[in-house]
Amino acid sequence: MADTCLGPTSSFFFFSNNTLPTVHSSSMALFPSSSQNRHRRRYSNPNLPSEPQPALLVFSGGTAFNGVIEELKNFTTRVAHVLPVSDDGGSTAEIVRVLGGPAVGDIRSRCLRLSDQSTAEALAVRNLLGHRLQFDPLQAKSEWYSIVEGDHLLWEGVSKPYRETIRAFLVYFQNQILRRSEESFCFSNGSIGNFFFAGARIFFQSLDAAIFLFSRVSDIPPESLVLPVISTNDRLTLGCELWDGTVIRGQNEISHPTGGTMEPINKGSFSGPSLPSKIKRVFYMSSEGKNLLHEVFPAPNAAVLEQLNSVDCIVYAMGSLFTSICPSLVLLGIGEIISSRSCLKVLMLNGTHDRETNGFLASSFVTAITDALNRTYGDPCNRLNNPPSQYINTLLVPRNSAIQVDVECLAAEGIFDVIVVDSLHDPKVGIIYDPKSLIRALADIIDRYMKTQVNGLIDTRC
Repeated sequence: MADTCLGPTSSFFFFSNNTLPTVHSSSMALFPSSSQNRHRRRYSNPNLPSEPQPALLVFSGGTAFNGVIEELKNFTTRVAHVLPVSDDGGSTAEIVRVLGGPAVGDIRSRCLRLSDQSTAEALAVRNLLGHRLQFDPLQAKSEWYSIVEGDHLLWEGVSKPYRETIRAFLVYFQNQILRRSEESFCFSNGSIGNFFFAGARIFFQSLDAAIFLFSRVSDIPPESLVLPVISTNDRLTLGCELWDGTVIRGQNEISHPTGGTMEPINKGSFSGPSLPSKIKRVFYMSSEGKNLLHEVFPAPNAAVLEQLNSVDCIVYAMGSLFTSICPSLVLLGIGEIISSRSCLKVLMLNGTHDRETNGFLASSFVTAITDALNRTYGDPCNRLNNPPSQYINTLLVPRNSAIQVDVECLAAEGIFDVIVVDSLHDPKVGIIYDPKSLIRALADIIDRYMKTQVNGLIDTRC
């Protein structure tokens, strides 16, 4: 792939249906700042009249996409963040083991990234809810009691109303643990935000209510939505079927197996054993299930379906393909709505391989997403047969990505718009997107699409 510039930081490759790749340069996106929100000024043109912010829906996990959240807020805050609730690693796993319920770690992580940082108190609340206890179990337990009793230094800067609200749910979480005396809870590396979240969910008996409370406590913009792809109070277990017939139970066992140890999980990299075969599909299992006979079909969150029907752009974000993105795509109704929409549908390709996608090409990612949305290898009664181009029409690629972009195969799948974005090298992760370049490229293609829609409407009226 040739290397040209998109403005100062990125390069565009646009593949038309019957031509070789032609290079398009990009200017800054023309999205004027809204009078109702301060965030889009960096991507606005002051000479144009005010326009509403574009509405996005992003399918992602709780780690990779977090790094661009701050820059995304400068472009638009009208974003529905759709997250899976099947993570069973880290402190989330301990909460689920003792108290049950869905995993809240990814949701808590995204809420914190979206939280307000404009005042000293907002930062204090963010630091408290983002704090992790020490790794040593005894030291962690001692630190936890200091926090729950209100003596810890983390409470400094948190006013009485916030302190009493947050502490009430931490105390409630502690009481729930004590009521289950048959299970010994391990506080090692525990997330205070996860404990607060779990306490609120159990108290309200509602995951949505817990998200609402957390969003208000951390002062997330009201137009920014954090949506679990499945709204439930039950434990959800993710399984995967490999091409050799092997079935693996548990998200963590699929992506980052730890062999039963309590070591913190580094989700940015993986050096463990390879999978015995490539992943064929992911699916949901009953809480006690161990094979394909125990597949279950939970209903998607109605709020996710509602947002899918109305947003201007659907984004499949970078991250773990099969354990962060696909768990949100395999649910009944998701593929039907996405395939019916004529909006922008953008795939942000990863910059490195991981255990789930070792040896994948760019077209392999497209095929996996298409198969998930079509439910190709699931129940025959629930299958769709839509081509990849009905689910993805634009591909963003970090420059120097370790994943080969096979343009001929992409073109054969009906995907011709491929955009190369400037990248950074993270010593722990490898190649990642430069956040400013990524959001600038996203803003530019949305602007380009919006202009095409407006011009098409004018032509139709004429």
